[in-house]
Amino acid sequence: MLAGHSKAEMFETVSAAIDKKELPPFEPGAMCYMTSKDGYLGGAVGHWDPHLMFFVPLADPAAWGADVPGSPIIAAKDEQDRLTVFLVPLSKWSDGTVDVGN
Repeated sequence: MLAGHSKAEMFETVSAAIDKKELPPFEPGAMCYMTSKDGYLGGAVGHWDPHLMFFVPLADPAAWGADVPGSPIIAAKDEQDRLTVFLVPLSKWSDGTVDVGN
């Protein structure tokens, strides 16, 4: 984007590189800790509860127990990035204080 390319062009380039196997797939077990009270998910979401994020190749969320009745696990399929993100809410922030949002 810094080179003046549009977001669509950037995604097209990355998608083509994945197809040609010039970029590796996500490693199994790729994850992210989102436990800081200073975390900000952007304008549409803002601040959210502490959580863990697990990244896997495109998958059926229900097969992993996500987005089903009684499950605390939330999933987001990202077709463009060819991955599914699983979010597991936590009860405490990184400083040990309880998240009142849970």
